[in-house]
Amino acid sequence: MEKTVASGSAMKIVVLDGYALNPGDLSWDALKELGSSEIYDRTPEELVVERAGDADAVLASKTLLSGATLRTLSKLRYIGVLGTGYNNVDINAAKELGIAVANVPTYGTASVAQFTFALLLELCCHVGLHRDVVRAGAWSQSPDWSFWRAPLLELAGKTLGIVGLGRIGREVARIAIAMQMRVVSTTRTRPKHSGNSDLEMVELEDLLAASDVVSLHCPLTPENKGFIDSRRLSMMKPSAFLVNTSRGPLIVDQDLADALNAGRLAGAALDVLSIEPPPAGNPLFQARNCIITPHIAWATLEARSRLIRAAIDNLAAFLSGRPQNIVS
Repeated sequence: MEKTVASGSAMKIVVLDGYALNPGDLSWDALKELGSSEIYDRTPEELVVERAGDADAVLASKTLLSGATLRTLSKLRYIGVLGTGYNNVDINAAKELGIAVANVPTYGTASVAQFTFALLLELCCHVGLHRDVVRAGAWSQSPDWSFWRAPLLELAGKTLGIVGLGRIGREVARIAIAMQMRVVSTTRTRPKHSGNSDLEMVELEDLLAASDVVSLHCPLTPENKGFIDSRRLSMMKPSAFLVNTSRGPLIVDQDLADALNAGRLAGAALDVLSIEPPPAGNPLFQARNCIITPHIAWATLEARSRLIRAAIDNLAAFLSGRPQNIVS
């Protein structure tokens, strides 16, 4: 049974790692109206109990809330995850202890889909490369009115394979279809029909073999961790691209680096890596034609504004006895 907590100034709210969501361009004022609030930019795991020991509600993005930690937080009745994924929380322990856990499932759909194509278009058009060579004087010194330093590819007519057909996957499919791409998809549940006559449902192996671009949009589970490995990479066309704006551990970093460096894959664009922040020696940093960005697909001002508002609304709903977006 879920335990309740009184709202108002008597309750204590602790934000453990608010900086990535709000580095100063948004406001926590609406949260402070719900109770006494302490907001930390970042909280190392060893300081969680010290900072949240007397908290009624905790908001966290990536800070680990293990079962052992939750059992120490005797007053805690609510965890608000500042995002969609909640693998940083021991859900079973939270349920056992009567701690409600809520996430924010829909805030970043448009932003992540947009960024997916920003990465893909960079692989196809090399905008950054050509900007740099123009600034370095190459166009001014060129005998020709036009030149290019890398092959330029058109997406129309190419096949995009989407792994995971949730909200983001469906939005990526919609954009791809508008760009005249053929779209195929696969999901864990493998529905016979996608609900979109322009989108074909196929098995994973068939998707990998047929696609010119494979884009990952699935949650991380114990079953799919590392599923993009050397065996599955070998199923892809040597001319294909791999894009990941989902979760880094879906891919085995070394296997992808090896495939890129050996020319068994044409390129990759990744907004996520298996460990974040990544160690300096991650093999993908030196891999051939590999674009890496620091987990920012979600981070537009618009998406972050929706996220902070939704996280506060989740807590307000819980306090009013009408909990929403509960995952525990």
